[in-house]
Amino acid sequence: MTTIEAIIERASDGTYSVYCVKEIFSGTGKTIEEAKQDMQKQMAFYKETAISEGFKYPSFLDEDYTMSYSVDPVSLMKYYVESGVFSLAGMGKVTGIHQKQLWSYLNGTKPRKAQKERIKKGFLTLRKELNTFFA
Repeated sequence: MTTIEAIIERASDGTYSVYCVKEIFSGTGKTIEEAKQDMQKQMAFYKETAISEGFKYPSFLDEDYTMSYSVDPVSLMKYYVESGVFSLAGMGKVTGIHQKQLWSYLNGTKPRKAQKERIKKGFLTLRKELNTFFA
């Protein structure tokens, strides 16, 4: 079974986009689930159009395949800060990144790969800690 990797990102207007890492498909929506469903519709439409027009399409569309989603760490941070679950001070403690730098990431500055990894590691550490309390 083929696994298709996709990334979920949150846009500045609060909507979500999902796009495949190695394929041409994408989707958008007001929620993550809507964006995923939109991408699935786009994939089905692409296949139908390819068949009716007689051109090639990715062979995995004829098989059972699974989707593997990952969330962009900055989008995840933006979601939790804007929803009021975390403050920039709290995110700073979780990630080890200064609040001013986190603010700039939330407002358009693209973090280096190492900084994205620090944000991701901060969330994973928080998840691990929470799991010890609620396991």
